[in-house]
Order: sequence, then structure tokens, then C-alpha cells
Amino acid sequence: MTGWVTGWVPDVLPGYWQCTIPLGPDPHGEGDIVATLIRRGDTAAARHAVLAVHGYTDYFFHTELADHFAGRGFDFYALDLHKCGRSRQPGQTPHFTTDLADYDAELERALALIGEQNPRVKTLAYGHSAGGLIVSLWLDRLRRRGATARAGVSGLVLNSPFLDLHGPAIVRLGLTSATIAALSRLRTKGKIRAVGNGGYGSSLHRDYHGEFDYNLEWKPLGGFPITLGWLHAVRRGQTRLHRGLDVGVPNLILRSDHSVRENAGPAALQCGDAVLDVTQIARWAGCIGNRSTIIPVADAKHDVFLSLQQPRQMAYRQLDRWLDGYLGTRDSTDASASSGKG
Repeated sequence: MTGWVTGWVPDVLPGYWQCTIPLGPDPHGEGDIVATLIRRGDTAAARHAVLAVHGYTDYFFHTELADHFAGRGFDFYALDLHKCGRSRQPGQTPHFTTDLADYDAELERALALIGEQNPRVKTLAYGHSAGGLIVSLWLDRLRRRGATARAGVSGLVLNSPFLDLHGPAIVRLGLTSATIAALSRLRTKGKIRAVGNGGYGSSLHRDYHGEFDYNLEWKPLGGFPITLGWLHAVRRGQTRLHRGLDVGVPNLILRSDHSVRENAGPAALQCGDAVLDVTQIARWAGCIGNRSTIIPVADAKHDVFLSLQQPRQMAYRQLDRWLDGYLGTRDSTDASASSGKG
């Protein structure tokens, strides 16, 4: 594996390490692209690991989440996808892709690196928002290739996955998707949505109304502009999901119990999903797979683990309840396999 990754070097987060995964020339002409795998501390040869994937206008910074997983016995890893966060190179369009399957290579290389550090580890995939859509589609493709067990993936956690477009019903019509597809062929990097007003972002960052610290160049308050090419890729991915996926592993889907307008006041923004329509998540969550646990968290934000203290602690409790079953099942299966039973 050493031929296609750099060595581990200190990350921007104290106590974390990162390595760069070169991905070669960008098919969209923006130079060479890379992904960045981030690791919490030194590996402890744990039996379980988690690989976390961020959403749009996002990157890995959430050390509290990493600490929580570590407290449950997981080696924690996160992946900044190409053109995102640590991985974005000068002159590259933030988060730009025209096919969500383009992320498969870096996801699988990240898994290989995790397995290289601990060949016996079982990995729990984690995806937030657009990352939840990306990871779900990838795991379905992995299963169809018969490669899920070989890759070491044994579970999935989704945090407010981006399962459909929010807004009026017209944006979800087939005619609208066809129009987006046609326009994306003409102006792939044309902007269909400019930078927002920063309502959701301001509810998170400690310099405004939130309690978390992160790089505002990598995760600007008002988000990055949305391009036609990216939106077309998302719509194709969502259409595929709506026909039904099977991620091949037990999965937990967490979301808020209600949405709020992004231009709502500061108090309202603290107590609901200001990015996605949670009724759309509820509608399509059953399309993820056959072993899904779906839990709304009262008054949670779009990222349920960046909510105010009470809903955030509830989200962690729900995660722990699910992990109790997940870890028990995985450990029992491992024990049976090692004893020759089952």
C-alpha cells in the first residue's frame, strides 16, 4: 500500500494524524486530486474501527464524536474526500464531482489502510448528510460485487442522510431532474445556488451562536455554492436509492424530529434541521437496507451530534443503544468463527 499513500504525519487537530491518498489527475481538469485519511491518536489494535465521511461544505473536525467512539472501543478514522477540507488543492471547485461513484476508490483505499494497520479489525462506516448518501450507494455497490465482508465493513451509521431534495414539490419532479441533467451538460460547473446566509453555520461556530470551533475556509458559514454537475450527481444517486438499496449490513439512521427554515431566528435554528426536510429522510430511510433502525431525535440539528447539549446527549444515548447490539452481534459472530461454531 505504501506506493500510493504518504506516511502518517501530525494533523491540524492535536493528537490526530493524517495521511494523503493520491488519486491521480482530476477528470474535470483541476489538477491532481487527493483524499486525506485522518486517525485519532495511535491505533490500539482494537477489534472495531469507524470510518467517518462528512457532508457537503464540511470536513472532519468533530473530536467529541471521535472520543465517544474511542470510549466504546473503536479506532477512529475520518476521510476528507477529494476537493474537500484538507484535501482541496488551490484552484479546485469545492466538493465538485459529477458522479458520486467517483468516491469509491478513496473509500476503498481508506479501508485498505485501516486494514493494513489492523488486519483483524471490523469497520463501521459512518456518513453525515451528503456523506450518508455517498456511503450508502458505495456499500450497495460493494455488496453487489460480493466484497462487503472482504473489505471488512460490518455496520453503518447515518446522521441526517441526504436522501432527497428539500423545498417545494416541484424540485423533486422528474422533469426538474431532467432539466438539471440537460443544464449540467452545458454548464457543469455553473452555480445553481449561491452562498447562503449562514444561518445553520452560525448556530454551530463558537464565534457566533454555537459552541464548536472549526476552519471557516473549509466549512464557511454560508456554505459553498452548489454546481449543476454536483446536483445532477446527487439526483442520480437519490433516484438510485429510491429504487431500493441493500447496504448489506445493520444500519442506524439518526435525524431530527423536525425541520426549521434556514432564515429562522437564532433560537429556532438551535432546535431543528435547517438544511434538510426530515420528512424526506423519514420517507426514504427504509430504502437503505433490510436491517435498519430509524430514530428521530427531538430538537436535534442537521448534524445531530452538533446539537445543543440535551438533544446531543440523547443522540449519543441512541447511538450507544444501537452499538450495544452491534458490538454484541459482531463479537458473538467473531467468537463463533474462532471456535469453529456456527
